[in-house]
Amino acid sequence: QVQLVESGGGLVQPGGSLTLSCAASGSSFSLNFMGWYRQVSGNERKMVAIIMGNGGTNYADSVKGRFAISRDSAKNTVYLQMNSLLAEDTAVYFCYLATRSKEGYWGQGTQVTVSQ
Repeated sequence: QVQLVESGGGLVQPGGSLTLSCAASGSSFSLNFMGWYRQVSGNERKMVAIIMGNGGTNYADSVKGRFAISRDSAKNTVYLQMNSLLAEDTAVYFCYLATRSKEGYWGQGTQVTVSQ
């Protein structure tokens, strides 16, 4: 089993920045990708950004140019730097890890609220 622990959510004003962190621990694994998804109450969970094992990245159109995903392989930690935050970025953000053996793991979620 792999455990994911997220941190860094909170309340920020529009135009502000936040950095989310997600640390993986537990059983050893061969990484396919790690990433961030977000969910607004009552809606489906949607991909925000992912980073592949080879370092390749993919972003949702709505966050391109504002968010940046990165990974510290030595720490098994992925980060999401969020800049120029908008009210519509308000959501619960979930970390996700996919292994090459097609296992998937979710974090517990962290609330990000963008508001005056």
